[in-house]
Amino acid sequence: MGLGTIAETSTGYPGYNAILPFNKGMLSEMLLPQGYNTFCLGTWHLSPPEHPTPAGPYDRWPLGRGFERFYGFLGGDTDQFHPDLVHDNHSVRQPATPQDGYHLNADLADHAIDFIKDAHVNAPDKPFFLWYAPGAGHAPHHVPQELADKDKGKFDTGWDKYRELVHQRQLELGIIPPGTELSAHDPDVPVWGTLPDEAKRLYARYMAVYAGFPSFTDHHFGRIIDFLREVGELDNTLILVVSDNGASSEGGPVGSLNEMFFFNNVAESLEDNFKMLDKLGGVETNNHYPWGWTNAGNTPFRLSLIHISEPTRPY
Repeated sequence: MGLGTIAETSTGYPGYNAILPFNKGMLSEMLLPQGYNTFCLGTWHLSPPEHPTPAGPYDRWPLGRGFERFYGFLGGDTDQFHPDLVHDNHSVRQPATPQDGYHLNADLADHAIDFIKDAHVNAPDKPFFLWYAPGAGHAPHHVPQELADKDKGKFDTGWDKYRELVHQRQLELGIIPPGTELSAHDPDVPVWGTLPDEAKRLYARYMAVYAGFPSFTDHHFGRIIDFLREVGELDNTLILVVSDNGASSEGGPVGSLNEMFFFNNVAESLEDNFKMLDKLGGVETNNHYPWGWTNAGNTPFRLSLIHISEPTRPY
């Protein structure tokens, strides 16, 4: 498939060039000749970094791989308040500003509804395939202020207690087999009770902001569901929910005000990040929570997903 690594770290070597071969059919390419409309919204992340330019090549953009309509961003993540937007095969400006209430979550849902509506009005019996891949919960964890505050205080007991609660809930729901034990504490993650009060306050805020992000995404995806119900197509629609790669640890040990610091090996400090506590989730940050919450988010497993700066770490 050419994706032995993510597109941004692709090389010229076979299996690692991020150039999807055309003899490997995508679902959109299979459904299109069967009479489906095909729509893609959100992240694409399936082209090598030299391809998404105004000069192309466009053959491995969404419209080159079986999608008739596209609205979103071609990379793996983007600023949710100032996204790098592409509509079909061209870059576009965002339709409003953060000061006017703009957030990519709402914009993606608006366009998804419009794509479905355009097709439904003109060909109500024609089936559609919608691939919807929003930015949540990938960094940056951007949310409106009211969403950042919604879960304030819920994570003050810390990531160790959170792991225990999630593990117990997983057992109750049958997500993990009966008798599954909670894994040992990740040695790279400090025990919550040993942290200074300032760190606890900051780290709990990081997680509360993050929690608002998928909740906000759920709300706007719910608008798409409501629209399908409104036009009488909900019971005629198969909805598949798939995950990405689990919780990720680019926030480092103290969290990050800008995840690009991590990728450029720039260390951050508790003291500097604490000064921006009330700004987390907003337009002045590109934030990502500390890897203690990554560990908690991957319950019942023990380790965080990645540590690029520690290549010898056993996984």
